[in-house]
Amino acid sequence: GRYNLVEYNNMTDYNLNLTGKVALVTGGSRGIGKAIALAFASKGAKVAITFANSSSSADQVAKEIIELGTDALPIQANSSDFNRANEVIDEVVQKWGKIDILVNNAGITRDGLILRMTEDQWDQVIETNLKGIFNYSKAVARPMMKNRGGSIINMGSIVGLTGNAGQSNYAASKAGLVGFTKSYAKELASRNVRANVVAPGYILTDMTDALDEKVLEGIKEATPLGRAGNVDEVAAACLFLASDLSSYITGEVIRVDGGMAI
Repeated sequence: GRYNLVEYNNMTDYNLNLTGKVALVTGGSRGIGKAIALAFASKGAKVAITFANSSSSADQVAKEIIELGTDALPIQANSSDFNRANEVIDEVVQKWGKIDILVNNAGITRDGLILRMTEDQWDQVIETNLKGIFNYSKAVARPMMKNRGGSIINMGSIVGLTGNAGQSNYAASKAGLVGFTKSYAKELASRNVRANVVAPGYILTDMTDALDEKVLEGIKEATPLGRAGNVDEVAAACLFLASDLSSYITGEVIRVDGGMAI
């Protein structure tokens, strides 16, 4: 399980290869999570995904993972459930003997201006987006330490770095996970367990399809690269952080935002 050091002369041997690695992607049945799961599978990893409700979507993703020539495991779980997180990690380790990669991707939005935001809107977002990161990162710590290596990738957002009107709950959860990730990276570094954040900007998904043209135009204007991103561009950053190519990177925040946050 030990992650190898990258040597320039030997770089072709690495080539983002995840053969023999075991990954778990929370919220892996659609959108960014699905793209990450399929990217990992395409590089040879066995991939477990969690889903909150949509079992048919999860089964479809599992089918696509198997079609890529590797193995899949869909698991129903609510990321805010502490005990369930332990059960999920145990299930993955029982099935495949270890876990090398965890992507904490499950997340929700409950947008609203502060004056109108309800306690429930605040609590739901913090429970899922921030407590969920704690639940799975804690559950995976022991098997990764035992394995003397691992890569945890926490899905942030540029909103956690810049703030956004109407998303104080979401921004707080995504800013909180940055501090959590840096602390976790310091605690587990001696066992070669790395933890990093990927912070997407505006990415086209099912959730964003509903936005009208005016909003889209505004986003394009606010982005130096002049367009929205796609899920595969986020998955590519995760693939890099999951692989041995990033063996000396921990506690980092990588923005995938077309320059929006600058």
